[in-house]
Amino acid sequence: MRSTGVRAHHASRELAAPAGRPIESEYRPAGPVDISRAVAAQRHGANDPTYSASQPLSAGGVVWRVSRTPLGVATLALRLRVGGAVTAAAWGPGAEWALDQLPALCGRDDDIDGFDASRHPSVAEWHRRHPDLRIGRTDLVFDSLVSAIMEQKVTSMQAFSAWRSIVTWFGERAPGPTPRPMFAPPAIEGWRHVPSWAWHRAGLEPPQSRTIVETARRGASVVRAAEAAIDGEARDRVFISLKGVGIWTSAETRIRAFGDPDAVSVGDYHLAHQVGFALTGHRTDDDGMLELLEPFAGHRQRVIRLIYAGSALEPRRGPRLHPEDHRDR
Repeated sequence: MRSTGVRAHHASRELAAPAGRPIESEYRPAGPVDISRAVAAQRHGANDPTYSASQPLSAGGVVWRVSRTPLGVATLALRLRVGGAVTAAAWGPGAEWALDQLPALCGRDDDIDGFDASRHPSVAEWHRRHPDLRIGRTDLVFDSLVSAIMEQKVTSMQAFSAWRSIVTWFGERAPGPTPRPMFAPPAIEGWRHVPSWAWHRAGLEPPQSRTIVETARRGASVVRAAEAAIDGEARDRVFISLKGVGIWTSAETRIRAFGDPDAVSVGDYHLAHQVGFALTGHRTDDDGMLELLEPFAGHRQRVIRLIYAGSALEPRRGPRLHPEDHRDR
């Protein structure tokens, strides 16, 4: 009976939304920026219903991104032009907001002043190869927080699958001529009223679903407080005040919503190992990672991004972690 309900809800959202005429704009960065990497960092897995790209912007592709802005749902279609400019078309009631926010999404607000890559020879080399790396921001606090909560203590595959299911079942059909059916995340009240059986069917574990529902009860005030906070530590205090939200989730939210160049996701299953291997050739723990990154205070997330951009990753030594599926319990 429940399965039928999900299928019916999904089918109602498969109907094509009217395209209408888009609003168009162009963003010209002041200097070289890896826009493709900055935007793709907001993607939630290969089948994210809010993101679609047949190939990267840098390879001539078109990136489609759907979001729920403060003015309503918006669909963005981005294309990179020769010379580094980005042309954008937007549909929906939130189109103007999305176009105004586009430069921040592409990394305009990421200031590298004070970043001294020479403090480590490998970091200096990665920075030499990727001087255009910038950290983008969405300015959409609640959606960033929800996606981070979904990723707590589970594999990426589980989290991305849950995001895809809930957004598709309970989100809003994207406006515009999207290349496939795409959806905006639910509004804050929508997250609050997702039924318990839907979280279960999506494969999300009860601690995460309860945290999302309880967070949605305070959603508007949480967003206001996070936006008013003056720095990362103040935002940590806002997010960690929420039951079920810890330092990892807060850091991930700061990175996604605010493009925080210093946030470090302490408690991540792989991150400390990767940072240790990249900077010393050996694994380390969270304390060791923080010690290694301390010389780059203010830009620790930037160093992490450079490690991944430089492919300085530890080779896999064993099978992937097998995700636990609780749905048949």
